Amino acid sequence: MKNKLRTLIEQPGIHAAPAVYDCIGAMAAEQAGFNYIFSSGFGIAASLLGKPDFGYLTASEMIDSAKRIAHSVSIPLIADMDTGYGNPLNVIRTVEEIVQTDVAGIILEDQAWPKKCGHFEGKQIIPAAEQVEKIKAAVYARGDSGLIIVGRTDARAMEGLTGAIKRGEQYLAAGADVLFIEAPQSREELADIARHFPDVPLFANIIEGGKTPNLSLDELEDMGYKLVAYALSGLFSATQAFIDCFDALKKDGGTQHINQQLSFETFKTIVRMNDHIALEKRFGISKETD
Repeated sequence: MKNKLRTLIEQPGIHAAPAVYDCIGAMAAEQAGFNYIFSSGFGIAASLLGKPDFGYLTASEMIDSAKRIAHSVSIPLIADMDTGYGNPLNVIRTVEEIVQTDVAGIILEDQAWPKKCGHFEGKQIIPAAEQVEKIKAAVYARGDSGLIIVGRTDARAMEGLTGAIKRGEQYLAAGADVLFIEAPQSREELADIARHFPDVPLFANIIEGGKTPNLSLDELEDMGYKLVAYALSGLFSATQAFIDCFDALKKDGGTQHINQQLSFETFKTIVRMNDHIALEKRFGISKETD
């Protein structure tokens, strides 16, 4: 998977993908034809804990979630690993555990712990020099695994775009493969970042209603961006689907008028039920299946 992701990044053009927070979302993204995905700390916090992205998730919870998601599909996963969960030694442990999984890349950010969603107010960041050492530690820990390291800075909110760009230069020099400047606040800022890093794989994060303008892929590609994550689109859509379903169930007293597009048979296809039926038959577990 790690080599697949490196090959993808080296290919011309822009590559967009949804962020997911569980295996069903990952499998649906693969079925839709995406050639890679992201995991969303925001989505994992909401779905696993019922809490906002305020740093509630532990390293083990994030690693385990990423491991399960990556193993459920045959396309690369770039996993949100927040701040790496401590100092450079903690980052080394985090990366060493990730390297043993199917995860193809990680995102490391420079927020102070407890971190927050990059589009929330009240974020704090650590000194750039500290983050440089954490990225160097991640590079050391990945060894020759090929793991992609996305260096993320949230400095735009505190140090302005100039400060964020300066940090980006340092993170790339420390060994980050991809640069992610979180939450630029205008089309002009997105373009300025791309102009400053013309030969660097750049990452854009699009959230409906977030701080960054929701530009088209064509516009982002023309600027020079390489990877685009739709961080919360799936989470928002799934949440609205739950609301619609349960409101209808409460109102109508039944489900006759919902789930008209996704059938039981379609869902069985998404979870590859036929593969598991074949395993049952291969090992003599079941003679017949409904």
